[in-house]
Amino acid sequence: MSIVTYEMIKVSHNAEICTLQFNRPNHKNTLNKQMIEECLRVIDDCELRSNILVIKGLPDVFCFGADFSWMDKQEYTDNQQGSEHDPSILYTLWKRIALGPFISIAVVEGRVNAGGMGFVAACDIVLSGNRAQYSLSELIFGILPACVMPFLIKKVGWQKANYMTLMTSPFNAHDVANWGLADAVSDDLDELLRRHLLRLRRLPRDGIIRHKHYMNTLNPQLLEHEPIAVQENRATFSLPSVVTNIGRYVDSGKLPWES
Repeated sequence: MSIVTYEMIKVSHNAEICTLQFNRPNHKNTLNKQMIEECLRVIDDCELRSNILVIKGLPDVFCFGADFSWMDKQEYTDNQQGSEHDPSILYTLWKRIALGPFISIAVVEGRVNAGGMGFVAACDIVLSGNRAQYSLSELIFGILPACVMPFLIKKVGWQKANYMTLMTSPFNAHDVANWGLADAVSDDLDELLRRHLLRLRRLPRDGIIRHKHYMNTLNPQLLEHEPIAVQENRATFSLPSVVTNIGRYVDSGKLPWES
């Protein structure tokens, strides 16, 4: 087994299986540009040599969404393309996880929120711990989970994606399993993953590639909805009310309705 070390993720390769683990424990595994770019480098490698990509978080949190700490007014009001908050690179990452020539598996423990839900919804298979919690909190701040929605709707349908967005509160593993987001739930995630990998690693690479291509042809919405999702994300983050709400939360930890 060979291990490659990055700053914000941990990556290991074992034959045809690549494991990517988010590793920002002091920041709830939140996403910034560097972390996204590190993940994209892993995907470059997976597209060449991996049959299976396993994505993990930490025991208490899978990924809590965007890291607000580096966001300031300049970032919101200027052209976001290529900036620290450029939604197109995150959408590209999720799209490559969803459409890539490998089987993608999300292994979810703890909390997953907002942009973290994009990784879950992008994966072919989702394995969940019993205590995992899933949420979309964006609308609390006046933000839309615009880039997450095409992936989430593909998984759970329009109404459940709409319900999660409006409620903003966490849902448990059995809720999301009933909706079709999680494929299997267990107290022992390591054993659950082991059993899946025993079966999946037998599949030939050319068969995986043909299957993924065929499934993507049957359901092309991720490509079709990309421009409007990215545009809506950029527009939302430019709203003065959103800038105020996020800035206040970063400074004081207070939600918009808290005095």
